Amino acid sequence: MLKAQIKLFTSLFFLVSFFSFAQTAKVLGVVLDENKEPVEGVTVSYQKKSVITNATGFYAIEVPAEQKAVLIFSHTSLKNVTVTVQLKSGEKYEFNPVMNGNVAQLNEVVITGDRKRVQGITNLDPEVIRKIPGAMPGVENILKSLGSTSGTTEGSEYSARGGNYDENLVYVNDVEIYRPFLIRSGQQEGLSFTNTDLVQNVDFSAGGFQAKYGDKMSSVLDITYRKPKKFGASLNASLLGGSMSLENISKNKKWSYLTGVRYRNNSLLVKSQQTQTNYHPSFADVQMNINYNASEKWQWSFLGNIAQNNYNYQPLSRQTNFGTLSDPIALQIFYEGQEKDKYQTYFGSMKSTFLASKQSTYKFIASAYHTQEQEHYDIDAAYYLGEVDTNIGSETFGNVTFSRGIGSQLNHARNDLDALIANAEVKGTHFSLNKRHQIDWGIKYTHESIRDRVVEWEVIDSAGFSVNPPIIDPQHIHLPENDQPYNAYVGPLVPYKNVRALNFVNVNRFSSYAQWNTNIDLGEHKLYINAGIRSQSWEVSGDNITTSKMQTVVSPRTQFTFKPAWEKNIVFRLATGLYYQPPSYREMRDANGIVNPDLRAQKSLHFVAGSDYNFKMWKRPFKFVAEAFYKDMTAVNTYTIDNVRIRYRANNDAVAYAYGFDCRLNGEFVPGTESWFSFGYLKTEENQDGKGYIARPTDQRLKFGVLFQDYMPNIPSVKLYLNLTYNTGLPGGSPSYANPYDYQGRLRDYRRADVGFSYLLTEKNNERPEGHWLKKFNDLSIGLEIFNLFNNQNAITNTWVRDVYTKNQYAIPNYMTTRVFNIKLTARL
Repeated sequence: MLKAQIKLFTSLFFLVSFFSFAQTAKVLGVVLDENKEPVEGVTVSYQKKSVITNATGFYAIEVPAEQKAVLIFSHTSLKNVTVTVQLKSGEKYEFNPVMNGNVAQLNEVVITGDRKRVQGITNLDPEVIRKIPGAMPGVENILKSLGSTSGTTEGSEYSARGGNYDENLVYVNDVEIYRPFLIRSGQQEGLSFTNTDLVQNVDFSAGGFQAKYGDKMSSVLDITYRKPKKFGASLNASLLGGSMSLENISKNKKWSYLTGVRYRNNSLLVKSQQTQTNYHPSFADVQMNINYNASEKWQWSFLGNIAQNNYNYQPLSRQTNFGTLSDPIALQIFYEGQEKDKYQTYFGSMKSTFLASKQSTYKFIASAYHTQEQEHYDIDAAYYLGEVDTNIGSETFGNVTFSRGIGSQLNHARNDLDALIANAEVKGTHFSLNKRHQIDWGIKYTHESIRDRVVEWEVIDSAGFSVNPPIIDPQHIHLPENDQPYNAYVGPLVPYKNVRALNFVNVNRFSSYAQWNTNIDLGEHKLYINAGIRSQSWEVSGDNITTSKMQTVVSPRTQFTFKPAWEKNIVFRLATGLYYQPPSYREMRDANGIVNPDLRAQKSLHFVAGSDYNFKMWKRPFKFVAEAFYKDMTAVNTYTIDNVRIRYRANNDAVAYAYGFDCRLNGEFVPGTESWFSFGYLKTEENQDGKGYIARPTDQRLKFGVLFQDYMPNIPSVKLYLNLTYNTGLPGGSPSYANPYDYQGRLRDYRRADVGFSYLLTEKNNERPEGHWLKKFNDLSIGLEIFNLFNNQNAITNTWVRDVYTKNQYAIPNYMTTRVFNIKLTARL
């Protein structure tokens, strides 16, 4: 009896095993990185089953047969790969995926898997960039949500760890990008250069970056446009404008192109401000990226951009209430005149990549940037400064009932600028045979030709009395004291501000760098080292410039990254170096329009220490990044900020420092979506001519940001995107010609929440039958965006108004947009 049961059990076992084998299939292969090197430690999962690739990158996993199975290849520092297979019983299918590390350069880092963590780089997902709402959507919109950056404007400007808007490097496809020179307002720069429809990879570093990046003191943003693999198209349309993109690749895979067209109109935003205007803006650009694979060793690419910004502005009236509850004050202004600004930019670059061998790669890059800008305005503003009627029910409730000051202000400008910047560059990358050592080097020549005319004056009339400037005029004629209305003024009548200059300037720059990467085994631990040096020499020439001499700066930089062999996946980083910023034309020109050709380079000594911890929470991936920094700055070129226009003193008359701490926790708080919470603390001060330390214009102090994505559980097609920022108030600046040490007030705290709701029509496309019209789209959605959800009054700068009787200067805040609604349509093929 027992023998019979054993035989029966054995027969059933083999029978079940047979059917089990017959109903399964196997997927196997080798996982490679973008350099075609095997990747160890990749998790290959199907539902609850998973395997991990070995040292040779090999994997094998069983999947059910005769049905669709979705395999996910995931790695801590590489982009996930997903593949859907449907195999026959017993079939073996070989699949060798290439996992993209989202790196702009070929063969860039010694160890592929940890390249971002080793360099201390923040990588931003292009899909997140495209989806998160903001008054100025795009890469810069996402950067402002990080703890290391600040941006209280509604343009594309941002500051990093105490630096200003001119201290940030931006690269697209290895080519440095420039901004217009004469931009004064966030609304005037309707489009950032980066077209998010074309982006594949975004890397950002807020300090302590490597020598291969250029000569700025604060941050570097490195963007790569994607190379098309098949035909694709996209369309975005909203009440603020729209964009279209198109991409394709030739049948022989040698040619590919990527092009995008954008149009934006900020009227919706400006109409929500306190100034009533007739406003007719027009911002448009066209970009094209063409790639040609001439052979296995030669690759060519072209990137071009044409942009035109027309800014026509006719203010009508404005009323701003300020003061206190017990003493409310209002500024009421009635305008006449208009402003007509135009910015036309042309950019083109050609890059050739030569793969000399498996160990050596060379790049040859040439680029040119041409900008033609005009800033023309005549605006007369008649103002009333006085007490506000606070009696509810009064016919004049909210209006000025008693005037403390009455006056007018006439502003005139005829500013024109034409600039051409040309670059030629050679780069090389070399690996050792065992891939443990890497050498990068580069040589670059830049020629800048600027023709600039500045004609700008301001006349102030207060209560019928012309207000003279409180300093000696440029002709060194001392103006008698003006104490009207108590005594008659007998001196000459001159504008309160008068700037006139004509500058023809040429700048020749030679820059170079060399750096070495390696990794060392310390038992089971890993130590990564990057050491480099960078130099730049420049000379300024032009009309009426005879004393300028060639200047040279040398910048050594070092990074150390330690990865202990702990159970916890954590790395520690330390970076230090000198970061010189040779002056650009904007920095050489002082507040009177005079160019200082002998202006020295500002210098910043960076110390950055940080850690990066990858972990699982709720069985989902998370990352916590924290960095502390200190910057010691000398030969500082101090400046003032009016909206987003920076006016330098061009005299290297100060020293400064910045220190702080920032951290970020990001991961899948909601399954399948990426969100983060960030926090930053910053203190930055400057000391002009030994007068003592005062806050710099970018002294932000506290920063808190949230970027959150979610969906409705019962309606998963409805997505939610939230972008929330809180910053403590920036310094409020000082009146013209005033001593900044006498004006140390701050703007109110910046609080803003932008939210977007999107209904994804293609959410269940995998369940729809073949031939359904929605199957043609990878993404089709309609959405609603609400900017400044809680209708907070955020100020960007102050307008200063004099009371002629009390001689007081009142800081009138210039508020940004109130709550604005926008409708959006997105389609992708």
